[in-house]
Amino acid sequence: MEDKPLVVSKQRREVLCGIPTQVVCTAFSSHILVVVTQFGKMGTLVSLEPSEMASDISRPMLTTKVLLGQDEPLIHVFAKNLVTFVSQEAGNRAVLLAVAVKDRSMEGVKALREVIRTCQVW
Repeated sequence: MEDKPLVVSKQRREVLCGIPTQVVCTAFSSHILVVVTQFGKMGTLVSLEPSEMASDISRPMLTTKVLLGQDEPLIHVFAKNLVTFVSQEAGNRAVLLAVAVKDRSMEGVKALREVIRTCQVW
C-alpha cells in the first residue's frame, strides 16, 4: 500500500495588487481548507457546503455560512466568487475558507483565485 499522507497541504506567498498575500490550501477527507490572508491571521471563517437541491445537476449551489467573524452580505458574495471553483474541481466537496484581506475588488479576487489554483491539493 502506498504511503500517502493523511493531510495534503500547499502554501504560496505572492504580492497581489501591492499587498503581501499568503495562501494555504489543505485537503482533508471531506473538506478543503483554504486560508487567504493579507494580515497574517485567519480572519473570518466561512463554510461553503454544496446544497442537496441543485438548479443544475452538474453544478450544485453552494450554501455559505459564517462560522467565525462578522456575518455581512459582502463576505458571502466574496467567498462564493473566490472558492466556488475549488468545490467544483474537488468533486463538489465542502470548502472552509478563512479570509483576512484588504483588497476585495474583482481584480483582487481574480488574482487570489489564480494563487489558490497554484496551491491545488484536490
